[in-house]
Amino acid sequence: MILKVVIENKTYPVKVPEQIIAEAGDFFDKLDSDMDKGWQMSRDWVDLPNQEQRCQIVGDKMLTAMHNDNEGLMVLLSAYVLARVPTARELHIDTNGEMLETELVLA
Repeated sequence: MILKVVIENKTYPVKVPEQIIAEAGDFFDKLDSDMDKGWQMSRDWVDLPNQEQRCQIVGDKMLTAMHNDNEGLMVLLSAYVLARVPTARELHIDTNGEMLETELVLA
């Protein structure tokens, strides 16, 4: 599976082997558990992020992973998006400090 991650008009197709989606359940559950406690999304505190907001949070984590050249984390985070939103095709990550402007594109 491929999730297209778009940052500043540049597209990065992230190839996610289905095996990773099948085996990374503990990682996904840990992400969800952390987000269940609430999350600071730019200037707003969100008590219980919905699925779209969770993908926006993950997009912010992807941006950090890209800046750190952490390809493995990029694949895991992309796998999270694809596992939680199977119809996801693209994630357009906002780079202006507004996590809520990150857009998830569905098929």
